[in-house]
Amino acid sequence: MTLDDLRVFVAVCRTGSLSAVARDLSCTQSAVSQHIKRLERETGITLLERHPRGVIPTPAGQLLHTAAGGGLGDIDHALRRLRDLVHGEAGSVRITTGATTVRHFMSKAVVAFRHRYPNVSLEFQTAHSSRSCFDALLAGGLDLAWITLGETVRGIEQRPVVELPWVLAVRTDDPLAAKSRIDIADLARIHLIGLPENATSRSRLHAWLAESGIEPTSDTSVADWDTAILLAELGLGHAIVPDLPGWHGPAHPNLQLVPIPELPTLWTGWAIRRWDALSPLARAFADTVEENCSAAFSAAPPMTGNDQ
Repeated sequence: MTLDDLRVFVAVCRTGSLSAVARDLSCTQSAVSQHIKRLERETGITLLERHPRGVIPTPAGQLLHTAAGGGLGDIDHALRRLRDLVHGEAGSVRITTGATTVRHFMSKAVVAFRHRYPNVSLEFQTAHSSRSCFDALLAGGLDLAWITLGETVRGIEQRPVVELPWVLAVRTDDPLAAKSRIDIADLARIHLIGLPENATSRSRLHAWLAESGIEPTSDTSVADWDTAILLAELGLGHAIVPDLPGWHGPAHPNLQLVPIPELPTLWTGWAIRRWDALSPLARAFADTVEENCSAAFSAAPPMTGNDQ
């Protein structure tokens, strides 16, 4: 049994697919299977169940996955810290996050960080949900994840950075654009553009609406917040989204963002395995992002129903 056997096994459990792991590792599916077979041979028990759509861990496999995932992450993190100590300010910072996060929360911070640390490599790995960010962190090899904060996750620390109120995005000629605020009752009468299926923001929003007795109906579902905004500005529906500074101003002349003060705010921020174990470079990048977010979001225009 080797560390590589365990790394492959953890990756297979995370993705549920031998072929996906083979693609990620640039090897054959047979090679991935050999790692699994060696573990099963040495443990004397079946670790994975094969199904038409992939694989899932058996109870024994889940036991090994839980134990190995955290341990391997700690080992890989320590090895990266050692490499950073050797290379000094010429190491790397690895971040996983959603497709549009860098644009809305990190763009200026990336520029500032690169000016300060020109020899440091910033590596971004796209994730489709906060859950996949957590899985990637636990698997090791990553420093930081930018997420929508939600339920507590074992082995992960969550650090709030930006508080986001909810707004209804509509075209400026829509009757709702003239309102100074959107009440919960208003939401019961409209069809919404659905937020990304696996997004924490979607599940939080639907839970809050359900508590108010509203079952949201969606004509369209999108892959990210920016697409929801685009469709709303084109007059193709209404979107409930977190309020972001980049959507205000002349870049969106036909868009109106109307506050929904009855909805609880949404928090976004960092997820890390252990904040006190971050490398100095990763901590510097996280601090730079927080500083720039503080400046950007405090400078955002106040939300009113008549803002253009």
